[in-house]
Amino acid sequence: MEAAEQISRMQDFLDSKRAEISEQIRRRQYFMEVDFSDLSLKDPELAEQLLDHPEDIMQAGELAIKQMGEKIEHFYLRFFNLPSVAEVKIREVRSSHLGKLLRIDGVVRQKSDVRPQMRLVKFECAQCANVITIPQSESKIKEPVRCSACGYRGKFRQIDKELFDVQGIVLEENPEKLDGGEQPKRINLFLKEDLVSPLGDKMTNPGSNIIVAGILKEVPLENRGGQQTTKYDLIIEAIHIEEKQSTFSQLEISEKEEEEIIALSKRENLLEILAESLAPSIYGHTNIKKALLLQQFGGVHKKRTDGVVTRGDMHLLLIGDPGAGKSQMLKRCHIVAPKSRYVSGKGASGAGLTASVVKDEFLGGWSLEAGALVLASDGLCCIDELDKMTTEDRSAMHEALEQQTVSISKANIQATLTCKTTVLAAANPKFGRFDPYSPIVSQIDLPPPLISRFDLIFPIRDVPSLENDTYLARFILSLHQNPILQDPEVETDLLRKYLAYSKRTVPVLTDGAIDEIQRYYVDIRNRGGEDGSKSVPITARQLEALVRLSESHARMQFKDKVTRGDAKVAIQLLHDCLSQVGVDPETGKLDSDILTSGISSSQRGKIMNIKEIINDLEKQNGKEVSVEELIKEAESRDISKEACDEAIEKLKRSGDIYEPKHGFIQRL
Repeated sequence: MEAAEQISRMQDFLDSKRAEISEQIRRRQYFMEVDFSDLSLKDPELAEQLLDHPEDIMQAGELAIKQMGEKIEHFYLRFFNLPSVAEVKIREVRSSHLGKLLRIDGVVRQKSDVRPQMRLVKFECAQCANVITIPQSESKIKEPVRCSACGYRGKFRQIDKELFDVQGIVLEENPEKLDGGEQPKRINLFLKEDLVSPLGDKMTNPGSNIIVAGILKEVPLENRGGQQTTKYDLIIEAIHIEEKQSTFSQLEISEKEEEEIIALSKRENLLEILAESLAPSIYGHTNIKKALLLQQFGGVHKKRTDGVVTRGDMHLLLIGDPGAGKSQMLKRCHIVAPKSRYVSGKGASGAGLTASVVKDEFLGGWSLEAGALVLASDGLCCIDELDKMTTEDRSAMHEALEQQTVSISKANIQATLTCKTTVLAAANPKFGRFDPYSPIVSQIDLPPPLISRFDLIFPIRDVPSLENDTYLARFILSLHQNPILQDPEVETDLLRKYLAYSKRTVPVLTDGAIDEIQRYYVDIRNRGGEDGSKSVPITARQLEALVRLSESHARMQFKDKVTRGDAKVAIQLLHDCLSQVGVDPETGKLDSDILTSGISSSQRGKIMNIKEIINDLEKQNGKEVSVEELIKEAESRDISKEACDEAIEKLKRSGDIYEPKHGFIQRL
């Protein structure tokens, strides 16, 4: 098609949009979004040409607008809603696509600052003062060879330049579209003019899911000496960007699959069937499997009118002996979840989990790169070997787990990224294996503030038992003999689609469910109060965990309302979990203080009593207090010698007291 014909055809098409173009120019917004289907209905041949030679057709469109009488330098037509023919996966982009209009979707992995770039430079001839305008498209400034007026071939003086804004983005493939274990591929995007406006800036934050329409171009690579090599890098010059809506609906579910899913949701013992299908090759651990399944469904994310956001995601922590199947459960959840990321211990840093600022090779300067928790937003992040991570790296997770945001302030970049991620973590006990003679909670080698952010914590103990070991050995050996033997009742693909389909339901709490949860909460909190003990069995954090568990159980059955039955399942799971890890070893009662602060309320009470005794003895005998007298006084108040010694050690460690001479203590 000739250039003149292209311009006249574009003029015919744009005639109907004349009012819209004029309004955009009046607002000084020199671009217009155009639906590709409008062009293909009006002129199918021109639409075909746009896909094969986008730069020519878009230039023709700009010239057509100028011929309409509009006085503009540049006007961009932003085509969107491209046909499926133009859709290409990042890993399938090849040199045959060069110069064509493509539609690509993915997750923003990295984003650079906005930088100005030259569009054209005006030079002045030193001999005759003639002004020469040179458009700039290369990485180095292009200067005139000779003056067009007098033929001068010397040095030209740069008198003016025209700049426009540019930004670089690294787009990564969606992990849910990959087969297990594949490395997501990346491609560079080049954004310019209105695409880097503050409005579009929010859309392209790291972790965002976007659909890009753009032209594939090649960029020459240079060696260290600055000489061009025979190799090229690929880049997409974006012409339109739109945000992809809710991630859970990305899995395509056919009508037949939808019927299967609805039929499955009506089955009896649905929780048991799905929980067993989640990890069929792991023997036992029924309650843990149920909790992992309910975690995948998740609670409801709520935003109140005062701006406070309540998370709907449940975080789970598995702590257990080596070889108990923790990593297998994590791997299986990673495969089943519609969107997930898997990281492990020493292989994960704080920056790799949250976000980091990296040197930008593409445009120079600094760029923001999203970590695993941000990239898994609206999905699941599995963190294995949590105890092997350094304290600094673990502390980076605190904000992501509770506030569901990641704030970063480094190298002149201040940003807050969304991180609506469900976390499933696994760790080993303090000394590698559980000690049967010590309370479980004292063997969890994680800081209490981090532990308290997990809704459920399950210890997995490997205790020798004749009957259990016989069944386990038979189960594992039969799997080795015949791997197909343990096929899940619900296939993995259908289970993934079931999870994605369930996210469409938003269950609401009924009065019955509220009454059941409230009754359990009040009953447990006040059960231990009769004897005057000040222990706090459960806190408001566990109350919210009960709500999330109840909502996820209702969502599993596609119910609009959370009933009393859903609340009972949630209570049973939470109580089972608390009775294993949140028990005061001295009193045998539930005590959430052990999880939140690392010290049980009975221990805290004894420390307070010892401090009181020290205070009394100080008034009687002066500043130095005899340890012997202290122990005698403590025993008269029903505090054993061992408990007294332990309390003195803790007070020494915290810096409340010190030992001026052997057998005596003194307050600081």
